[in-house]
Amino acid sequence: MELSKDASPALWREAIRCGDYQSPTSGLAGGFLQGNLVIVPNSFADAFEGFCRANPKPCPLLARSSTPGNPSMPSLGLNIDIRTDLPRYRCWRNGALEAETPSLKDYWEPEDVAFVLGCSFSFDEALVAAGIELRHLTQNTNIPMYRTSIPCFEVGPFKGNMVVSMRPMLPEDAVVATRISGDYTEAHGSPVHSGDPLAIGIADLEQPDFGDPVSLKPNEVPIFWACGVTPQVVLENAKLPRAFTHAPGHMLITDITHEDFHEIGKASRQP
Repeated sequence: MELSKDASPALWREAIRCGDYQSPTSGLAGGFLQGNLVIVPNSFADAFEGFCRANPKPCPLLARSSTPGNPSMPSLGLNIDIRTDLPRYRCWRNGALEAETPSLKDYWEPEDVAFVLGCSFSFDEALVAAGIELRHLTQNTNIPMYRTSIPCFEVGPFKGNMVVSMRPMLPEDAVVATRISGDYTEAHGSPVHSGDPLAIGIADLEQPDFGDPVSLKPNEVPIFWACGVTPQVVLENAKLPRAFTHAPGHMLITDITHEDFHEIGKASRQP
């Protein structure tokens, strides 16, 4: 199935579900929110939700399974099946990455509870529309992601340091990017750091822990956003008997926009 990058989220999910697309989702279905995925057994679900609530920058919670074993996410899109609608998944056992797979249908259990967390890909289109070059898009690579020394708040078995994504840009563009992304609280919001990577424990920008390296041009500064891969580091420490996540860069493309999300939130706060 040949699709343009601007095809609808439903069409992209169909292509992914059929196995016709298994690559990173950055730049696809511009304007629609994308999400990171974490699936844990029901006995750990409340603690993981508490971890997300305590750490909204790396783990902005978009949705949780309505009941254990339910793979749909009706608040995020029509006919979403969380087991099949991401291009690639990671399978974790006792804190170790055991396998990657294009589908979770053979792994899914009635006790599984899924969480979808916001993703910074959601504001990439707005940055591009403001005239900011995003190197992972122009180089057609997965965005670089790094482990840091920034600690998250611990909840139950869930603890660890933040992972960040990096976009290099000129200082004047960084000011604009900070303003724009700051409005996307559901997608990590504004950056957590800019400049010297050593200050947050990153030794070498050319050696990302996840994703691909991108070039820095003269006078550019690395700008770092909290990243939804953070739970994968946390799962290493929690050592749950079983868990699943997206593969870094391979997101759920939802049917809702930034504006939809904030209107839904506004309505839920009405007396």
